[in-house]
Amino acid sequence: MREAGDGASGMKIVVDALGGDVSPAAPVAGAILAARRFPDVTVLLAGPEDVLRAEIARNGACPSNVDILPASQSIGMHERPVQAFREKRDSSIAVGIGQVAQGKADAFVSAGNTGAVVAASTLKLGLLGGVQRAGIAVPIVALDHSIVIIDAGANIYCKPSHLLQYGLMATVFARDVLGLENPRVGLLNVGEEERKGTDLQREAFELLSRAPVNFVGNVEARDIFFGKCDIVVCEGFAGNVLLKTSESVVAKLMDHLRTQIKRSLRRKIGFALCRDVFGPIEHYGDYAEYGGAPLLGVNGVTIVSHGRSDAKAMENAVREARSFVRLRVNEKIAASIRQIPLSDKRPDV
Repeated sequence: MREAGDGASGMKIVVDALGGDVSPAAPVAGAILAARRFPDVTVLLAGPEDVLRAEIARNGACPSNVDILPASQSIGMHERPVQAFREKRDSSIAVGIGQVAQGKADAFVSAGNTGAVVAASTLKLGLLGGVQRAGIAVPIVALDHSIVIIDAGANIYCKPSHLLQYGLMATVFARDVLGLENPRVGLLNVGEEERKGTDLQREAFELLSRAPVNFVGNVEARDIFFGKCDIVVCEGFAGNVLLKTSESVVAKLMDHLRTQIKRSLRRKIGFALCRDVFGPIEHYGDYAEYGGAPLLGVNGVTIVSHGRSDAKAMENAVREARSFVRLRVNEKIAASIRQIPLSDKRPDV
């Protein structure tokens, strides 16, 4: 197990200052907010020193626990992840994750190219013992409860044993970081019946049924936001579609409400009276409320933030990284993976 620092004391978290649609402004402002909130953490901003010093100056007084980690290159959102990571050795992503790999930092946070972050984390950090594939565990808000979707895009070619491990890893995360007691695990499928779906879903159902998790069976997409489960297990393609569909529906709904409200004074007054009712809808399905999504299964701590993350979201991402390190989640994930029977650990299962 990779170690850096000693838990909360002396913890170092790298923030990719060049990642995201609002960089470097949002990552820098978020890092400063996090440093003020958590004086026990040193926040390292990865990026060009001259650019970052100018951005830090725009934020006024800067806490002493913010520092700069020089990195001269950035990886764009539309670049090929693995190729960009290999060609840009001095990118903020490569340099930041390199610090974690060398034990010089405890965690890495980025709102940049997700594919590049996943590739760099997998290649530089490696996987925890027994883990076959890393998965992005996205916690989202569903008005009256929280949901974790795993995987949301790291691995689109899954085997049943990968989905089994996702269920175990997400259970540890949901329980220890999000505080969900005995989280219910559901397998995303086209129907609730046990034999529904492809061979992947049917075989994964069997593995999860005998795994040390609170498995509640198959769940359909329409049931997820109505509280049938706390964790949704699926391959990365379906998980990413599910996540982005939920985001777009909420965005469209809010856009429609804003347009309709402006059409008359009566509607404006009505909205003002009901603001407390409509307000939470804007955050429905938004994982930026949690700051980001941990890449579970890698031998280190990587938090993948939304590309549109603002300063508050980046602050929350640092908070989540800090909790992940303090609670030694990776040690608990490794212990959970060791509980899987040898017959269920075969990669070809």
